[in-house]
Amino acid sequence: MYNPQLTIIRKSSFTSTPWKNGGGITHEAIRVPAGGGDFRWRVSVAHIDVPGPFSEFAKYNRTMVLLQGAGVELRFGDGTLQTLRRVGDWVQFDGAVPTHCELVDGACVDLNLMVSKADRVDARVELVLSPLVVSAAEDGTLLVVPIDGGVSLNVEGDAEPLGATLEPWDLAILSHGAVTLRRLDPSRSTDQSVFVANLEFVSGE
Repeated sequence: MYNPQLTIIRKSSFTSTPWKNGGGITHEAIRVPAGGGDFRWRVSVAHIDVPGPFSEFAKYNRTMVLLQGAGVELRFGDGTLQTLRRVGDWVQFDGAVPTHCELVDGACVDLNLMVSKADRVDARVELVLSPLVVSAAEDGTLLVVPIDGGVSLNVEGDAEPLGATLEPWDLAILSHGAVTLRRLDPSRSTDQSVFVANLEFVSGE
């Protein structure tokens, strides 16, 4: 039986790096493996101040979540259009497809998850209306990022319980097991959202 392993990366510790195409700055939470070359997966937060093209990441599938701002409009090279207008709106797309970003009304901030096409990702945005339980895939890795409110996090099923408090945009990484998320402010009357993603690593591909 595996023991759950929990890692917390605070947004204050993210590392600033230039966009691949030089068009902006990304605040990188983690890349695996570490270093400046190819990676298997990466989590970052990007500030988009001006419209323009996204960098090409042909080896990766991308998940993007709006964290702050009035929204973005993504125009893809295959002719499709996707607009993220509300905080928590999200989209998945192929990093090889040319993508142009237009700002709806001023600068925005977005969360980016990039995963090698050799692997699988099940990503979604959930509402934390009551205690929310999410589980890591077998032999996989679970990512949790609160979007618009803090949460408490408790890992189930081990002899020495693991727990932490996450503020918006902090990153929790869980290997094995399940985690229960609760609002830090249970009296909050508006919806509160959290990004969760299960990464499943495919061997031999």
